[in-house]
Amino acid sequence: MEVNKPVPGTEGESPHAVRASTSAYLCLEQVVKRFGSTAAVDQVSLDIPRGAFATLLGPSGCGKTTLLRLIAGFHDPDGGAIYLDEQRIDHLPAHKRGAAMVFQDYALFPHLRVYDNVAYGLRLAGMRKLDIEQRVQETLQFVDLSGLVDRWPSQLSGGQQQRVALARALAVHPKVLLLDEPLSNLDASLRERMRWDLRALQQRLHITFVYVTHDQAEALAMSDWIAVMNRGRVEQWGTPREIYFHPRTPFLAEFVGAANLQAVTILTCTEGGLVIALGQHHLTLPAPAGRALGTGETVQLCIRPETLTITSQGMPVIPGVNSRGAHSIGLDGCITRSAFLGHVMRYWLCIDAREWIVDQASPDATAEPLHGAVTLWLDPDRIHLIAVA
Repeated sequence: MEVNKPVPGTEGESPHAVRASTSAYLCLEQVVKRFGSTAAVDQVSLDIPRGAFATLLGPSGCGKTTLLRLIAGFHDPDGGAIYLDEQRIDHLPAHKRGAAMVFQDYALFPHLRVYDNVAYGLRLAGMRKLDIEQRVQETLQFVDLSGLVDRWPSQLSGGQQQRVALARALAVHPKVLLLDEPLSNLDASLRERMRWDLRALQQRLHITFVYVTHDQAEALAMSDWIAVMNRGRVEQWGTPREIYFHPRTPFLAEFVGAANLQAVTILTCTEGGLVIALGQHHLTLPAPAGRALGTGETVQLCIRPETLTITSQGMPVIPGVNSRGAHSIGLDGCITRSAFLGHVMRYWLCIDAREWIVDQASPDATAEPLHGAVTLWLDPDRIHLIAVA
């Protein structure tokens, strides 16, 4: 999978072109959308497999909703091409693209009952009345709303409204379902439950989902693939584990979860990797992919807080042994503050004038948090290097 790669031959290509067969089901090639002088979507290329749950993740204003609307047909691209099931669709009106969309505010018709909201797209498509009745009943049963066909939207809870919106989109049997932050209006507990309901539904239907969110936990929990966006471009496309444990940029490391980023200088390069210094320790770590680096250049260490351990200074410990046979290393420092987060205790440490964040499994209710002088233990196998642009 390559992101933001040049695609020869896109300019001037017929809008009716049939794309050569690839493994991608939904394919975006160098897609651009400008609003005035601002490129809201800037040469984005993505290959999304059939039946995948793909998420567009990023902060507000990064272009993720604009990209979703380009796929849906609510915006016209200023450049590039969009293919669905090998057919180019960016020239087609929205209702002929084979895509359906669930909006952030659900966009239910307040003057129509549940049944008529779900039937709306089927009637526009000219389906026969008996077929509409069967399709609506099947779809409402699928989302567990069979008993609510005569309710008005105002009589439904937030979760029920969300499922009606989902049923309306699914009723037309789309090739791809587009979801624009559909859980953002729900309370925390319902939102978490709906995550699993949505994921289970997608896996049962085997429909390609493209999901927009700014919630990192939501993206990591639900997705097969994630595109992290920033300033209209895709910073990285990969599996949730790749995005979390092997971020390519400092922005991505800090946006997806918490991260300890420490700038260090490369001491030397060997066949085994790059040699750097951390405290009094010299470590040999794998070089970042995709870029040649040399002695004297700066890289960022990326270390997730939950991969670290702290003990009071002087406490006897048996450091773990990592996969290369190297022992964990210890750095002495001091706790500056701590916070109880329920499932973890979060500590902030000062070591050699640098701040570190450490997450430890939450102790029982009577245990006192650590304080004062401590030793920070880290496993070199859990350190990821990021090239500095």
